[in-house]
Amino acid sequence: MSEIFTNKAGLNRGRKIERVRKLRGWTQSDLAGKLGVSKQAISKLEQAENIGDEKLNEVAVALGVTFEGLRDFTEEKVLYNTNNFHENCGVSASNIVANVENLHNPLKETIELFERQLEAARKDLLEIVKTNMARND
Repeated sequence: MSEIFTNKAGLNRGRKIERVRKLRGWTQSDLAGKLGVSKQAISKLEQAENIGDEKLNEVAVALGVTFEGLRDFTEEKVLYNTNNFHENCGVSASNIVANVENLHNPLKETIELFERQLEAARKDLLEIVKTNMARND
């Protein structure tokens, strides 16, 4: 028999599922599809205070997170990990600007190619006009 988890200090287990689902950018229908249940079943699950290990693990797998990550999820941990990642990743605004300037720009290259082809077509047309004028003289 699976142990029932509750979290009196923070979000109940159902609300944790809801928050992780929303952080993933998923709708209740998206999660329902992954679990093979109805949207109403997800709504009911997200309102539940107590969810057993087995069900929580099944939902964690569907959400693409670990059982422990879902079980121990808190908004504070998300903020802490996000801030620490940002502070320790070595990315600064000046690095971003420098890299953006060096990005491959397919639109610019397409325009340049089009302009080269247009110039070549103009030259070809000019040659045709000159040839026709020479024949008519």
